[in-house]
Parts: sequence; C-alpha cells; structure tokens
Amino acid sequence: MANVIIVENGVEAKEQIQQLIDQGFTKEEIYLLAHDNNRSNDLTSALNINDIGVAEQGFFDSIANVFRTRGDELRSKLESLGVSSSDAEQYERELDQGKVVVLATRSA
Repeated sequence: MANVIIVENGVEAKEQIQQLIDQGFTKEEIYLLAHDNNRSNDLTSALNINDIGVAEQGFFDSIANVFRTRGDELRSKLESLGVSSSDAEQYERELDQGKVVVLATRSA
C-alpha cells in the first residue's frame, strides 16, 4: 500500500520527504507528481527522488503514456504504484488544483 501525502509546494514536499526518510523509506521508494510535467521533473530532480518510469509502470504503460492526456498519465502512474483507481482520480483532482503528490511505497 502506498503512503500518499498532498502538499502545496516544493518546500512542503521536501519536509514530507524527510519525514518519510525518517520513517525508514529510501529515496528510491519516494516519488513526486505535479500536474505540470516541467514542475514535476524540476521538483523530482531538486529533491533527488525517483521518477515514475518503466521500472514502476512497465514498458507498455510507459509507451501508452505518450498518447494519453496528462490526467490519464498521472492516474496511470499512481495506479502503477498501488493506488486504487478511485483514489488516483481524487489525487489527480488535487493535482489539477496545483498541489503536489508525494508518494512512498515499500520495495518488494
């Protein structure tokens, strides 16, 4: 099960990431999503955490994201990390409002 935290900005994201690390998560188990792809990439890079990619989604879902709307892509990425489809829809609505999702999930 994924631990999902909704934050307003990068400063709050950094604080939540540190709390997750303090709880025993590694940076490889922590992900961040923002609705704007550039913002998501910038925060992921600045905070030195994982991007949701082929390893998490699988090859075919990663390729399919090229043809999806950003909302569909975000929901797909959330679901690939164990978030239910109904929760993914709710989190995507939060992302639409400019919020940031910090997500931690234990490695298998």
